[in-house]
Amino acid sequence: MFPDSVTINNIAVNALDFPQDEKRFLFLAKKDKIDFIYNTAALEGNAMTYPEVATLLEGITVGGHKLSDEQQILNQNRSVELLFELITSKHFSLDKKTLCTLHAQVAREEALSWGQFRDGNVNIGGTEYRPPSPAKLDDIFNRGVATISAINHPIIAALTYFLFGSRTQFFFDGNKRVSRLVMNGMLLSHGYPVLNIKVKDRLEFNQQMIMFYNTGNFVPAIEYLRDYYIRHNSHIRS
Repeated sequence: MFPDSVTINNIAVNALDFPQDEKRFLFLAKKDKIDFIYNTAALEGNAMTYPEVATLLEGITVGGHKLSDEQQILNQNRSVELLFELITSKHFSLDKKTLCTLHAQVAREEALSWGQFRDGNVNIGGTEYRPPSPAKLDDIFNRGVATISAINHPIIAALTYFLFGSRTQFFFDGNKRVSRLVMNGMLLSHGYPVLNIKVKDRLEFNQQMIMFYNTGNFVPAIEYLRDYYIRHNSHIRS
């Protein structure tokens, strides 16, 4: 259930030599916001195309789609804008309040509840793994955050949180989306570029996540995300 910070600190990080520049990478994240929203939603099965997402975010209604697809895009936009605001105001923190505040935007009108930990059991499709009962979530979150805070490299710590939040399923829905936001909040607040997983890589990403859900082994999943991060951010090295 919990990441092992000692083991994770042995993961190779020599290729993670990105310059730390919070202003620069926050600017780039804002510039690429629509692409991030499109890919995040598409990974969740949202059928809206990139041009349709861009049009909707310009305030123009797009026909031919479920209202739930539009709601998901608008929620994602609000949550990303909130994340940028938290980073800019130096109010982003790896704590339950921040997590629930972001989730309140991510899953508004989508989940059974939003902005609070779930009070019922859930399952993850495609795996036999069963997330922990709601009574354990607060303790798991606190222990998990303490462990993640002991990870030496900020990028590896951020990737670890994404996996931890996704597998624990603190909420009824929107867990990968809000975990992705927290991960990128951790990256941006340390002056690193964001991780934007592309929908074209959905198959390999989903395969890695199913393997992680089934085994609970953080190391190969972190190594996959590390290599993906390096590959997709290499163009913005100074």
